[in-house]
Amino acid sequence: MRHIILATVLGTSASAVVAQNASILHDSEYYILEAQHAEQWAEDDAAVDALLAEFRAKNDGKPPNIISVLIDDIGFGDLGIPELNAVRGYETPNINDFSDQAMRMVRMYTEPSCTPTRVAQMTGRLPVRMGMGDTTVDIAGFGLPSAEVTLAEVLKDAGYATSHVGKWHMGDIAESWAMNQGFDYAQHAIHQQGQLTIFHDDAIREQVSVGIADFDPVYTLDDLFRPDASAMMTVIEGESGGPIREIRMEPGERWNAEKYDEMNQAFQDKTLSELKRLASGKDPFFLQYWPMIPLDNTRAGRDGPDSPNGGLYVDKMQLLDTWLGDLFAEVDTLGLTENTIIVVMGDNGHFTKYSPQSGYSPMIFRGGKGDTTEGGVRVDAFIRWPGMIGADSMINNIIHVSDLYTTLSRFAGAEGGIPTDRLVDGVDQSASILFEDESKGRRDSVIIYSIDSPKAIVKDKLRLNLPAAGESAILAEFYDIYRDTHEKYPVSTEVGAWGGQEFVRILGRHLARKEKYPDTPPAYGPPYEGIENIRPETAAAVEAFNIKRASVQK
Repeated sequence: MRHIILATVLGTSASAVVAQNASILHDSEYYILEAQHAEQWAEDDAAVDALLAEFRAKNDGKPPNIISVLIDDIGFGDLGIPELNAVRGYETPNINDFSDQAMRMVRMYTEPSCTPTRVAQMTGRLPVRMGMGDTTVDIAGFGLPSAEVTLAEVLKDAGYATSHVGKWHMGDIAESWAMNQGFDYAQHAIHQQGQLTIFHDDAIREQVSVGIADFDPVYTLDDLFRPDASAMMTVIEGESGGPIREIRMEPGERWNAEKYDEMNQAFQDKTLSELKRLASGKDPFFLQYWPMIPLDNTRAGRDGPDSPNGGLYVDKMQLLDTWLGDLFAEVDTLGLTENTIIVVMGDNGHFTKYSPQSGYSPMIFRGGKGDTTEGGVRVDAFIRWPGMIGADSMINNIIHVSDLYTTLSRFAGAEGGIPTDRLVDGVDQSASILFEDESKGRRDSVIIYSIDSPKAIVKDKLRLNLPAAGESAILAEFYDIYRDTHEKYPVSTEVGAWGGQEFVRILGRHLARKEKYPDTPPAYGPPYEGIENIRPETAAAVEAFNIKRASVQK
């Protein structure tokens, strides 16, 4: 009744409030917060609705355009702060300027690696819920299920034109690809940089990859053991419901550093052309640009270091900064700035396996890609919406990457398309972002997974690194994140005495909720099926995969 009264007084329908709170199923901690803040949340929902309605009235009745830029393997503090750029010995002036116009989401949590973060952003769900918590490099035969409802599908159903360019990395089977997951158009790599910059021909010659080739195979019996990056499918292009083709790769052609550079330039060029095409249409649009650089593991094709740092990834980050500057400038030129939300963020921490030659190592937080420490899952994250989100602002409440799914849907007036038959981990953070108020956040915890195992719980300012199976719970390590960003000085006795059981209960409620709404497996299928122009060597690579898979059935 309280919801209905507040909604009526503030000019919002009760159904909108119910849609945002009651019908979307969340994890247990959401309801504990809701029980304490329901009245305030109802008021905040009404205020957000009024603000969004005011925007649409000024924008010919349309919701905002949305551009998402997700950068690979960037640690916290590497973007947006010139002083820390100087500490690194490189410059990102365009992103720094963008950050001055945007809000920094200081406590943005992602997943520990590429695929799970992208799955969480696209589905609003923890990747463990559909078996997508791992990251694969070569042919695998599984991917994101078609039953998942992506952000692109939610927005498309609400009238948005949708387009994706760049990295995807959510499977090598047809139903998992972007053009089959809600995007009207997509051009993306099927796999990731493991194939495309770490074990291609030039990387092998430079010993970036060891044991794939560049030796006498006289003792080799298993010719199917070593993957051939050039035989795997590279970049595909297509429209929803239309033919899908591999592009820029001919039969017999070898993949190398030059091809990688050409691909990245092509992604940048296509992003700009897609922006122009979408801007010329009558519908609001959702454009995703997920670059493959700064990951670039060879010296091949480089004139030399482009910064005092001189790291392989750092130099490419400077190039990407130039490219993003061109993207921001084109948004201005097309007159889209005031009615377009732009999100720029990293997907997880640094790829520390390639430190220090990458030029990156953990700066503010401990750990990197693949780690469940803060350095693995805390990233730079900015959101710009002129006139709606305060310029050069910041919020310091916990936000998880899955929250973008729910929050951007709300900004688009598309939250009615969010599924209500499954758990959605993303919560609506629109009030906190629009009003620059941490107290209006709707999350104060995250459970951090490694593939399918919970490894840490962050609640408020405290972090518990869960003990391994068979280890005494007394050995569990607690950290105060504000006092100890590198997780060096556990406060286990001080916190555990009162908080140990509380953290155990958080995990218990989460696991009980999973029993009620069980995890499901990923989708499985024939790799690359449906691509019209599959190369002979690619067909042979698939056959090799099938031989290996069939071996367990003998």
